[in-house]
This record gives sequence, C-alpha cells and structure tokens, in this order.
Amino acid sequence: MAPEIHMPEPMCLIGNTDEHLVTNQEALKILSSITQPVVVVAIVGLYRTGKSYLMNKLAGKEKGFSVGSTVQSHTRGIWMWCVPHPQKPDHTLVLLDTEGLGDVEKIDEKNDTQIFALAILLSSTFVYNTMNKIDQGAIDLLHNVTELTDLLRTRNSSDPNETEDPDDVSFFPDLVWTLRDFFLGLEANGHTITSDEYLENSLKLKQGSDERTQTFNLPRMCIQKFFPVKKCFVFDSPARGNKLSQLQMLSSDELNPDFVQDLSEFCSHIFTHSKTKTLPGGIQVNGPRLESLVLTYVDAINSGALPSIENMVATLARRENSAAVQKAIVHYDHLMSQKMQLPTETLQVLLDLHRTCETEAIEIFRKHSFKDEDQCFQKELENLLRAKQDEICKKNVDASAALCSTLLQNIFKPLEQEVAQGVYAKPGGHNLYLQRMEQLKAQYRQQPGKGTQAEEVLQKYLNTKEPVSNTILQTDQALTDKERQRKEEQARAEAAQAEARRLEAIRIQEEQRIAEQERRHQEQLRQIAIERANFEIQQQRIREQRIKEEADRIKAEQEARLRALEQARQRLIEQAQHRRDDCIII
Repeated sequence: MAPEIHMPEPMCLIGNTDEHLVTNQEALKILSSITQPVVVVAIVGLYRTGKSYLMNKLAGKEKGFSVGSTVQSHTRGIWMWCVPHPQKPDHTLVLLDTEGLGDVEKIDEKNDTQIFALAILLSSTFVYNTMNKIDQGAIDLLHNVTELTDLLRTRNSSDPNETEDPDDVSFFPDLVWTLRDFFLGLEANGHTITSDEYLENSLKLKQGSDERTQTFNLPRMCIQKFFPVKKCFVFDSPARGNKLSQLQMLSSDELNPDFVQDLSEFCSHIFTHSKTKTLPGGIQVNGPRLESLVLTYVDAINSGALPSIENMVATLARRENSAAVQKAIVHYDHLMSQKMQLPTETLQVLLDLHRTCETEAIEIFRKHSFKDEDQCFQKELENLLRAKQDEICKKNVDASAALCSTLLQNIFKPLEQEVAQGVYAKPGGHNLYLQRMEQLKAQYRQQPGKGTQAEEVLQKYLNTKEPVSNTILQTDQALTDKERQRKEEQARAEAAQAEARRLEAIRIQEEQRIAEQERRHQEQLRQIAIERANFEIQQQRIREQRIKEEADRIKAEQEARLRALEQARQRLIEQAQHRRDDCIII
C-alpha cells in the first residue's frame, strides 16, 4: 500500500507572477511522491464567488484555501491540496483552487484563459462556479474553452460541427456547474425541472444557420462536445447579511439549512462520481504523471501555444519513460554497487552479475514505463546497460590491473632492492636471479582475488624487467670469464705451491731421515758407550767383587785363625784354670 500524503494545508502549485505562470518546485516534489492514482477536482469561476469555500469542504476542513470577505481577489495562480480520497482507497484526491476570473486588477485577460485552460487540462472533474443563474455571460465565459479547440482536439479539423469519437474527448473532465445564491424557481413550461435539466435546457442549440444563431450555438456546441458528462448544483445563499463576510467562521447550525443540504449533496457527488484522472488509451494518472502534465502545459502556455492531447501523451510518455529509464539505471547502479566487488576473479562472474542486475533493471523500467509501444525507451535502456557493462568491464580490468601492479611492486620489491645492492653481480648471479624470480612469481600467483589481468600484468612486469635480467646475465658472463681465468691462475699457483710443498716435504722427509739415521747412529754410539760403560762397570764390579771376595776370604781366614787362636787361648785359659783349681784342691 502506497504511503499516505500528509498536506496540513494547501500549497501554491502554479504561481501567477506578473501574469506569468511559474511552477512551485516544492509542490511538484509532493506530486512526484504520490504513487497512487489521483482524482483531480479543479474549480474555476469569477473571483469572489466562494470557490475556495467549496474546496475547503471537499478537503473536509473549515479552513485551508484562502476565503476572502472583501472585493479583492485572494487566490493567485492555482493552489493545490492533496488529501486521501474519502471513498476510494488507494487514491489521492487532488483539489485545485484557481485564481478568480475577471479580476479588474488584471492587465491582460489572456491570463484568465490560461488559468481556465490549465484547470480543464489538469482535472478529472471540472467545477464551474457562477452566480445566481446560467446566463449568456456565464456561457460566454465558459466559451473560453472554444479558443482551445484547435489545440486540444486529437485530430486536425477546422469543422466545429464534426463529431468527435468518444475516445477523442475522453481526456476532458466531467463538468460540474455550481450556481451560487440561486434565486430562480426550477420550472419550465409550468413543470418542475431538476438542476441538471436546467443546465441541459440552457445549453440547447437553436435551429437555424444565420450568423446570429451560429454565434448563439457555438459556445453551447463546444460545451456539449467537450463535456459530455455534466452535472449541475444550485445553492441557496449560505447566510444572510453581514454573516456572509464571516462565512468561514460559521458553524453548520449558523448556515442556511438548504445551503447545508446542497453542500452535502455536492460533496457526496464529487466523492462518489469523480473519476480518476485518465489520459487517452485509459492511462491512469498518478502523482508523477500529473507533475509531468503540469510542467508540460505550463511550459507550453508560457511559450505561447498548447500541445495537442496526442502530442501531450507523447510528451508525457517521453517524460515518464525517460524517468523510468533513469529509475532503472539508478536501480542497476545500486544493485551493482551492493553486489559487485572489483576486481572479479573471472570475466564470467562479472557478466553473470550484470545479467542479474540488468534483468531487475528492465523489470523496474517495465513497471514504471508508459506507452513504450515501439520499445524505443527499452532499447535505449538496453543500450545504456550495454554501455554500463562495457564501463564496468573496463573498471574491472583497471581495478585488476591496479591491484596486480601494487601486488607485484610489493612482492618484487625485495628482489629489486637486492639487484640495486649488487647481490646478483657475481658469477652465477643470473641463475640465482632467475631462481629468485621463479619463487616470487609463484608467490604472486598464489595470491587470491587478483582478477582477470593477473597474468597479463605479470607478463608486462616481467617484460619491463627483461633488460635487468640481460644486464645481470652479461655481468654474470663477464665475471665468470674473469673468475675462470682467476681460477686457472689460482690452480696453477696452487699446483706450484703443491709442488713446492711436495718438494719441501721430500726435503724435510730426507732431512728427517738423515736426522733419524744420525739420531740412530748417535743412539747406537751412545748405546755402545753405555754398554761399554756398563761392561766396564760390570768388569769393575766383578773385579771389585773378586777383590772383596778375596778380602772376605782373607778376612774369613784371618777371623778363622783368630777364632782358632781364641779358642786355643780359651783352652789354655781353661786348662790353666783347671790347673789352678787342681792346685787349690791339692
């Protein structure tokens, strides 16, 4: 269900500044937000005839549209009040109160015709408010519409007597003629008639072909042709005397009961019978379409002409379909911005997302499009979407390329620093450089989310580094030749040194052998000397042993002789003792 529009008070829709019509952007914005079908009721009539009072009652308010109590006109231009329709759910009732016709302060009466024309063109029910009775002056005032016949009809014809098909005038509103302060009796030929019969009688054509009759018939013919559905209401005076100047402040109890009854019947008819604003072909008008109608008609009137209804429908179709294309594009952009994350891993992922969003965008267009019979605007949308696809694919390529370039710079930066530091400026450096390149390429390829340009950007980067690789190769080759020569010289030097070391080792070995022989000879000499010394010592010891043994023998012999002597002496002593003892005894 569409959101309800809340307008606490009326707002100027079309201003009348220095008798130049100007649309109010704030009011147009309100219209553009109304997605419901609209029932548009406009009121036109002489100024100071109570038009605004009737419109306030239709809005269900005591106050709203300005109601004046002086001879000066209050309403300027066309004022709008959008309210929920009291009897048609999901419809909005748009009330248009117009500037009073015939204001003596106006300089150009053409401005009245413009206001009059806009009220007819914009409304689905047109309320023509006059005073007292239907007279020639009121009919002539309504005859302003005849000035629009050449501009409003749907087929070119200069014959006012040509009968239009019903569809040709279907865009015209229903006519509700309100007679204020009606004082006549509703009688004809002695019979009581209804207000509708009174209106029909007033619009009857006279028989005859003279100029005077044609002048009489022409406005009535136009009214009958352009307003096939007509209704008439007569109103008693709402109050008497000075109370009329305070009409807006009076309660229902203070008003003329007959007026209150008439007013109730009028409002009930408007609510019940007023149709949705419709364009030829049965196209219902909503807020945005009414906004387009306002803009188109005001622009046309200010430029000095009115478009035909056929052109108006085409203009409206262009406006609505252009807006539908923009809505679809905005929806597509919104969906893509939500779902798309560049770069995509493959082009197919992006194309699938585009097709999904494209389908939804076309559905949005079809939902809001209007009479795109040759699918011109849908084709335009499809072209725009194709351009969007190309643009997004390019963005995807650019995003992938930018991401890959940044990634390559980050991954290969250490290698570039190593090259700058001369790490690979050595024999075999090129092979080391290529090995390092392969490692970094593998690291780059392992990174996810690079997009469609991963290999192409890598190849371009490698191509830019080809001169560096060639330089390293040339340096490697030059240094390798020098290194080979150096190694050959080093090998020769090492061979010479080895030979010298070998000869030196031989010399040392020979010296060591000679020294060993000398050592052994000396050792032998020392051993011989030692053995000789030991022999001599041994011989000395033998001699000494012999001497000692001889000495010991001699000593032993001496000691034996001494012992023998001692023993002989002891025996002698003992013998002597025995002899002494014997002597004593004796």
